[in-house]
Amino acid sequence: MIHRFEQLTTGVSQIYKNIQRIKTLEMRSLGLKGTHVMCLYFLSSHPDGLTASDLCALCKENKAGISRILSDLKEQGFIYYTHPEEKKKYRSKAFLTDTGKAQARKVNRLIFRAVLEGGRDITAEERDTFYRVLHLISDNLDNFCEGLENSARKDDPLS
Repeated sequence: MIHRFEQLTTGVSQIYKNIQRIKTLEMRSLGLKGTHVMCLYFLSSHPDGLTASDLCALCKENKAGISRILSDLKEQGFIYYTHPEEKKKYRSKAFLTDTGKAQARKVNRLIFRAVLEGGRDITAEERDTFYRVLHLISDNLDNFCEGLENSARKDDPLS
């Protein structure tokens, strides 16, 4: 059982570190940061625009991180907002500009290359099984964490 824990945690950690390295190295060539990748990706996948809240959920990032990324992207001319006069940009939808769309296409090509390389020598059946199991583990751990949080709230005298 402990061996499985070790395999899971070290495997996921190594994959995550490699993804971060790829983002950093490849984005540097585009004048971007690794943190911009997922926002550009999701904005390019949603031409109807996304709010900062939407991006938080999709990117699995916190509000402060997404706000910084969106601020960077706006400053570089990659995004615009539907209602720029609103003080609460968090509720406004962000859209890619033509420049942002061009950068997103470059990012998507780099993502495609990395996905192909990461999946080299893996059959379609193995890939399907891997992702099904990965999502199952993720969902199971989400449920486990929710149980721990609920239990902690019950034990907290300040709750």
